Amino acid sequence: MSEAIHADWRAYAEEMAQRAKAASLELARLSAGVKQAWLQQSARLLKERSVALAEANHRDLAAAPSFGLTEAQVDRLKLTPSRIEAMARALEEVALLPEPIGEVIWSSVRPNGLLVQKVRVPLGVIFFIYESRPNVTADAAALCVKSGNAVILRGGKEAAHSNRAIVEVMTEAGADVGLPLDAVQLVGTPEREVVGHFLNLPQYIDLAIPRGGESLIRRVTAEAKMPVIKHFTGNCHVYIDADADPDLAERITINAKCQRMGVCNAAESLVFHRAAADALLPRICEALTCRGIAIRGDETTCRLFPQAEPAKEEDYYAEYLGPMISVKVVDDLNAAIDHINRYGSKHTDAIVTRNWNAAREFCRAVDSSAVMVNASTRFNDGGEFGLGAEIGISTDKFHARGPCGLNELTSYKYVVFGEGQVRE
Repeated sequence: MSEAIHADWRAYAEEMAQRAKAASLELARLSAGVKQAWLQQSARLLKERSVALAEANHRDLAAAPSFGLTEAQVDRLKLTPSRIEAMARALEEVALLPEPIGEVIWSSVRPNGLLVQKVRVPLGVIFFIYESRPNVTADAAALCVKSGNAVILRGGKEAAHSNRAIVEVMTEAGADVGLPLDAVQLVGTPEREVVGHFLNLPQYIDLAIPRGGESLIRRVTAEAKMPVIKHFTGNCHVYIDADADPDLAERITINAKCQRMGVCNAAESLVFHRAAADALLPRICEALTCRGIAIRGDETTCRLFPQAEPAKEEDYYAEYLGPMISVKVVDDLNAAIDHINRYGSKHTDAIVTRNWNAAREFCRAVDSSAVMVNASTRFNDGGEFGLGAEIGISTDKFHARGPCGLNELTSYKYVVFGEGQVRE
């Protein structure tokens, strides 16, 4: 590629980032009412333009084979009428959430009379790079703007027409209510090189959030000059304890694995307490097999369920995102916790048990962003947690962990009120 083209992409990224920075300064001062009106208007227009959105999405689906997308990836790409309705509903839910900006997180009156307040403020500009799922375009824009941030969206080329149609609707809604013009921008080129230029602009971009495959996230983490919120994989576990209710264990496992396999909070690993394995392992593995799930298990699993294939070490680390699950039988709760902490990705892990001492120990010891007791891993989701939507699920510990909603897209500053005090 010529130096002129390199320079063009640098200029393209910098000019877009500069516009986003200017918009972020306006957004920080924008009233909650304008942001709420924008979200409500965007939701209305998404519903009204559902036919146009479906047509744009059909163009992406028609091109999917040329990108070599898997069945799970095609499913994530698809915008059905119910998904468009859900996308609009998510914006309405975000609109109803309390305004985060200006919230006083903590305050104290000092002995000298100074009032010290810790106040929630926007981060500034967020560069959000993601793959396949066009509904994420609306979620990300909604959360960023509601939390006072400008956002630069860089979706995957496989969803280019869908993403463009969604952003056009939200831009129109912004013009209707007085949102800054560049509050939401979509990178208009599939060129991979341009991503690197955005990641090299910490003077304008305050945070990068990659959402997609592990290779994408590792690339962004390696190249970014600004902080990154990330999770590399979603190897989620369901642990069937010795005191698990059999019906509950089967129902939770089937839902965690089968309800939607191509997402990061789907179960990829199943762990049995040895005392529960004889009775429950064949039953649950049979139920999984009947739904098309291949079993890869340890020696005990293969003995109890002969249809299973022997697992390799890498199977216990794997995020399959498809019809396969690893199975391990362990001697006790501590062994289950050790297995999950060793092979898991710190995303979501669940225990099924009637023993609340075991449940409490599991919650205390498993090092994950979310731990479920007698509930499916599929609930680790911003909407399900009452956040309205999410921009991703972080397995980091600083500064955000788990589903990233409005508060995770903010920082804070200290505001101090005095009456002429001076320090002696």
